[in-house]
Amino acid sequence: MERAEGAEGQRDWTDGHVEQWLPVLPGLDPAVEGAVTRMKKLSVHLQRVREQSLVDFALDRPEFDTLHKLAGRGGTATPSQLATDLDLAPASVTGRLDALERRGFVRRTPSTTDRRRVHVELTESGRATWMGAMDVLGHEEYRLLGVLSEDERDRLNDMLRRIMVVAEERP
Repeated sequence: MERAEGAEGQRDWTDGHVEQWLPVLPGLDPAVEGAVTRMKKLSVHLQRVREQSLVDFALDRPEFDTLHKLAGRGGTATPSQLATDLDLAPASVTGRLDALERRGFVRRTPSTTDRRRVHVELTESGRATWMGAMDVLGHEEYRLLGVLSEDERDRLNDMLRRIMVVAEERP
């Protein structure tokens, strides 16, 4: 059996995995198995980096998700907008905001036009904490994809988009 090698003659864990399963599953397409296994392993790796960044910045997942959605709205939103973005009941968002406000990551201010409305604002401390956690993951993504040229990254992105369009179709 010919050794599966990368462009620089390097092997990874998945090469051995595919070789192990080829005799057991003769119809196995090594390219499909290799690509899917590598995507799964990369996803797990990036998830570990993300979780470690949350530990490093003393954030739990719900806190990070709330800061992330708030940052994605330009740093300000209403609790009901956040509830929609997070797919949560408004009461759940209130609890998250209470905790984030105690930590100084958000502040709630009454609306100037409607006394019943409150606006949630990302504080500088909240933005810095969110950005710090994001930077850790971003650096790892660039480290991994930095082995590819810009053209190769564009092609990979286009190929993955084609695959995702099929995955997102309803059968």
